[in-house]
Amino acid sequence: MPHRTPAAGRHTARQAIAAVADDFTELPSPATPHPDNPLAWPGYDELRRQAHERTGETESIVCGTATIGGSPAMLLSLEFGFLGGSLGVRTGDRIEAAHTAARERRLPLVTLIATGGSRLQEGMLALGQLQRIAAQSAMTRAAGLAQIAVACDPTTGGGWATLGAGADIILAEPSAQIGFAGSRVRPAGADPAAYSAEAQLAAGHIDAIVAPEELAATLGRWLRLLRPPADAAPADPPRALGKTALPETGWQAVLHARDAARPRARDYLRAYFDGGYEEIRGDRCGGVDDGMLCGFGLRGGRPIAFAAQCGTATRPAGFRTATRLLRMASRLGIPILTLIDTPGASNDAEAERGGIGAAIAQTYAAVAEARVPITSVVIGEGTSGGALALAAPGNLWATPDSYFTVLAPEAAAAVLKRGAEGIAQTASDLKIRPQDLLKLGIIRGIVDSAD
Repeated sequence: MPHRTPAAGRHTARQAIAAVADDFTELPSPATPHPDNPLAWPGYDELRRQAHERTGETESIVCGTATIGGSPAMLLSLEFGFLGGSLGVRTGDRIEAAHTAARERRLPLVTLIATGGSRLQEGMLALGQLQRIAAQSAMTRAAGLAQIAVACDPTTGGGWATLGAGADIILAEPSAQIGFAGSRVRPAGADPAAYSAEAQLAAGHIDAIVAPEELAATLGRWLRLLRPPADAAPADPPRALGKTALPETGWQAVLHARDAARPRARDYLRAYFDGGYEEIRGDRCGGVDDGMLCGFGLRGGRPIAFAAQCGTATRPAGFRTATRLLRMASRLGIPILTLIDTPGASNDAEAERGGIGAAIAQTYAAVAEARVPITSVVIGEGTSGGALALAAPGNLWATPDSYFTVLAPEAAAAVLKRGAEGIAQTASDLKIRPQDLLKLGIIRGIVDSAD
């Protein structure tokens, strides 16, 4: 049967596939022991027949192997025209078959989502598919394969909570309706803007909003970035971009690192990666810290993950985002680069309420548990445990215009009751200069200038 034209402004599952894939080979429909109408729901057989007539599909999802931007992938696309893209038992059959095939063929998964959630006409059998999908996703994650989701309009209910929010990288189309609560089950008076792609981005629940005409290229870049390199060697440290002369005193080291004209994380990342990089956003708990940049880039054609502080006090969301990056890269087998530049972890009341201690602890654990090499460079201020959390034991470097200290000299002088006049001497006594850190064995080396 021919595939029908969708409602105005909405793509069919196959049109969505054609818009991003260079080629596509559909998987055969898996056999299922379940009947079409497991609850004998009145009128459900007719609804399925009409959905088939309208879309040409036999279920709400199309799955198959594809090439996207030159990279192979397992591609899943939900058909909203088939009963609102709802998830039923046979949808679960196809998703499980796709995950199984992806693991057998070592393919990352890309899912194009357009769904209203679980299919009511199949009751708890349909709802149970969420656990089934989550189990498959967990097995694919354990196999070291990336999962990328694209939240189209709408992406709600269990489809968002599993296929969407459970992915490694989450992209969304502009103005898409995204949320666990669909439009018909929200509290009266709920602000619809809170259920938009833009709101989800602001809250750190998705990584980027991508225009339809840019989606194919964006997916192609992400598939290249999340592909484990053949070479498992550590990332090489970036060259120094700022001052090349080493500081004469501890306080001079502080002044160099606090210089407003000093190169920052974005300067280093632009110089380090070939043709830019892609960022992940947010901690998936409702928080975003713009002072922590995390993502992936290519250096010499090899994927490298990065977590980079931007010179501000790192907030709980920043540490949780870095932890997400560290664990994702470790699972995918991608080496990590961390750039350290912070006056310390945030210590205000809001940070304490947000769990700053637990967030830092999770970052320390992610560094300790990493199964890939981590390279760390102090590029400015390195203060206290909030800086050390991103430091790789045994592979820590420093630029000439940086310092690393147990506590900021001002705070240390106050603790030691030395007063303001003792700050400069305290900076020297703490041995915080790059050359001091090298002599003490804290760092592995001082990086050279790019000149």
